[in-house]
Amino acid sequence: MGRPRVHDERTAAKLIDAAERIVEAEGLDTLSVRRVARETGTSTRAVYSLFSSKDGLVIALGTRAFEFLGSAAAALPRSDDPQRDLVSAGLMFRSFAREHPALFRIGVQRIDVPPELGREFAAAANSALNELRALVGRLCETGGLGGRPVERATLQFHALCEGLAAVDARCLAVGLVTDGIWEDAISSLIRGWGTGGLAHGVASPDQP
Repeated sequence: MGRPRVHDERTAAKLIDAAERIVEAEGLDTLSVRRVARETGTSTRAVYSLFSSKDGLVIALGTRAFEFLGSAAAALPRSDDPQRDLVSAGLMFRSFAREHPALFRIGVQRIDVPPELGREFAAAANSALNELRALVGRLCETGGLGGRPVERATLQFHALCEGLAAVDARCLAVGLVTDGIWEDAISSLIRGWGTGGLAHGVASPDQP
């Protein structure tokens, strides 16, 4: 019988939870192996064993961002209205950015994240992006993209949602209400696609 693992997935999740809280409250610069260990009442050895370094924690946070997004997108109910489903996907992204601002900044915006670390969670990003591609693809099947490639429309949808989330965060910080803006903006984009117009394809982005 093999020896039991000293540090398991529950320990890893606990450490990442703490890392996310630290970054959300005080910024990425304050994140450290020692700080995470202290916050969770464990040893630095446990953190090093699971994540190797602070960089490993950052990679894990970026990966978690896209695991959340991918799982949430996959769990969205599919209706017979692909436009409505895309609006729901956008509102899901809004909830994610509001509930996990640190993950949004690290995973999606890559703020203060060196490119070499971002590449380490690119696979998780592309997996989440595939869920969005599928939703946009359903709209394409009904002629709702006006001749645009699915890849281009997917990137446009993501760009709109990322921008809305960034503005949303700033508005929330000063007490401005943004209710209704997301649905209106996303619906306008979708209606614009439906007006037609060809577009050149673009290279696949490395994040949703």
